[in-house]
Amino acid sequence: MSKQGNIGVTSENIFPIIKKFLYSDHEIFLREIVSNAVDATQKLKTLASVGEYKGELGDQTIRVTVDPKAGTLTVSDRGIGMTAEEIDKYINQIAFSGAEEFVEKYKNDAASIIGHFGLGFYSTFMVSKKVEIITRSCRDGAVPMRWSCEGNPEYLLEETVKEETGTDIILHIDDDNTDFLDKERISGLLKKYCRFLPIPIAFGKKQEWKDGKYVDTEEDNIVNDTRPAWTRKPVELTDEDYRKFYRDLHPMSDEPLFWIHLNVDYPFNLTGILYFPRIKNNIDINRNKIQLYSNQVFVTDSVEGIVPEFLTLLHGVLDSPDIPLNVSRSYLQSDQNVKKISNHITKKVADRLEDIFRNDRPQFEDKWDSLRLFIQYGMLSDEKFYERAVKFALLKDTEGKYYTLDEYKTLIKENQTDNDGQLVYLYTNSIEEQYSYIQAAKDKAYSILLMDGQLDVHLVGQLEQKLEKTRFVRIDSDTTANIIRKNDATHVELSSDQRSALQEIFRSQAPKTEKTDFHISFEALGEKANPVMLTQSEYIRRMREMSAMQPGMAFYGEMPDNYNIVLNTDHALIKKVIADQETACAASLDPITADIKGWQARQTDLRSKQDQKKDEEISAEEKEDLENTNRKLEELNSLRNVILAQYAADNSLVHELIDLALLSNGMLKGEALSKFIRRSIQMIDPGQ
Repeated sequence: MSKQGNIGVTSENIFPIIKKFLYSDHEIFLREIVSNAVDATQKLKTLASVGEYKGELGDQTIRVTVDPKAGTLTVSDRGIGMTAEEIDKYINQIAFSGAEEFVEKYKNDAASIIGHFGLGFYSTFMVSKKVEIITRSCRDGAVPMRWSCEGNPEYLLEETVKEETGTDIILHIDDDNTDFLDKERISGLLKKYCRFLPIPIAFGKKQEWKDGKYVDTEEDNIVNDTRPAWTRKPVELTDEDYRKFYRDLHPMSDEPLFWIHLNVDYPFNLTGILYFPRIKNNIDINRNKIQLYSNQVFVTDSVEGIVPEFLTLLHGVLDSPDIPLNVSRSYLQSDQNVKKISNHITKKVADRLEDIFRNDRPQFEDKWDSLRLFIQYGMLSDEKFYERAVKFALLKDTEGKYYTLDEYKTLIKENQTDNDGQLVYLYTNSIEEQYSYIQAAKDKAYSILLMDGQLDVHLVGQLEQKLEKTRFVRIDSDTTANIIRKNDATHVELSSDQRSALQEIFRSQAPKTEKTDFHISFEALGEKANPVMLTQSEYIRRMREMSAMQPGMAFYGEMPDNYNIVLNTDHALIKKVIADQETACAASLDPITADIKGWQARQTDLRSKQDQKKDEEISAEEKEDLENTNRKLEELNSLRNVILAQYAADNSLVHELIDLALLSNGMLKGEALSKFIRRSIQMIDPGQ
């Protein structure tokens, strides 16, 4: 029998469309034809098991061979094979109505096109100038057949010679794709797509070191594990089996914290193993470590559409025949099975975490630092997970103790409730950098949380919304006296002249740093508290930190840092600055101060009179008089500030106090730090 004909497509020519629009994903041809070989082999095993095939199954290993000299790549199986009629039905007839319109619509998604039209076999023409099929059906008396096609609608189907049941697919690789004749390339693709297929796949022979080089042995090089861990029952596996499988998947990774073995057969089919990796920071580099399979055939490692976003931080394998081999983004977003699978995985993950927390809390606490990022990500991005996680999410204090949200609320409720009835959660993101603030808070018996993770600033905002009458405040955002405002507020005993002088003295000597503003404020903090402290607005700082991870908040990233230089008016050194300034500057400032007070009195009088009149009733002379008075006051104040700034510039104590505040916040570096050290030595030993 010999037959020539045209492949049954409604499009004028399928092959240019395949080559043009599927080119970007052309490596998947190997997955397609090896998967077909696996299907054919499994079908024959099924027929034999039910008595419909009486012959010997023999060695059912699928063999992949490359012949660079002949320019061919061959996939051979000992499966069910095809008759001439089956070739005509499954190869020559392609339902391709509306092809051109569909291909144009999905030209950037090769998987959609292949899956939509059942073009798995035809993906071979992406890399081949000619494809041959040599096959013998398992049916009694079947005639071996050879089919060939050179990348156009014409084919040749003829009888041939083949002793064994099964199919050989022979690809004559075209000149543009000779990389698919490279053994290393094919080995890599087989590992990527076929490493867990259920039928043995041989590619070449195992090698051994002999006479100074590697040589082939007689043993087949089997590239796949036909019974990977997720296909086996949990009772069959030891902890070491799970760890070994993880090492096979991620050879360079640390050991996982623990894992979940999924095995669902209703209302959808899902198997797999998900591992909790050790993640301290950097979400992005830990994504896409879950591999998706369909009946052990690799589909993708981009599973965002299949699992919730936060679960993409897990590692492992998912396998579901309910997810087609060729999936598209639009499919994943709309398919109901996928949504059910997603919800189920979220539930199982929450169940597993809660189970460990309840039954082995010491282990859970021991692993919290590695679990924290994952759990917080889930709480922030998935409302259902948040509802579960609030039971086992932990807060860690600066002493290394762990608390649930409810436990910590009970701990601090009595001592850390402010005069507005708000519960204040104090936290630090660096014990070393904010040590002095922490110690001052501990002196008031306050508890401080350690929140130094990548997502802590986002979690703080969420908890403030979720928990009633609650606010989180970083320990350096205010003085200890005011960070939790009570009714016993202290009073600053400074005259207006003293306030004004101190503000200018310290403001004029504050660092001149780009995008950084310093403001001077006064607090009566007690004689033993630090003389000068640096605090930063909680709101502005938090917004800036969040903007670093959320592009939509870039506006806050451009805002300047705002710091308060807080002067403790109870401290002897601040009192000394006031007294020294009043003595040193009296001769030059007293006349100016007297003038200022005189002009201020005149300004008050003029404004009072004009406030009693309508604008049109105020004469030009009166307006000019007030303008001149205002101008005179500006000149006098400027002159006064110049004198104070000149005094401050030469005052070592002022510089030392400012630098000490900067140093306690880790903001004294470079030349400024060097000057501080030299000045400190000179103040200790004036002879230096």
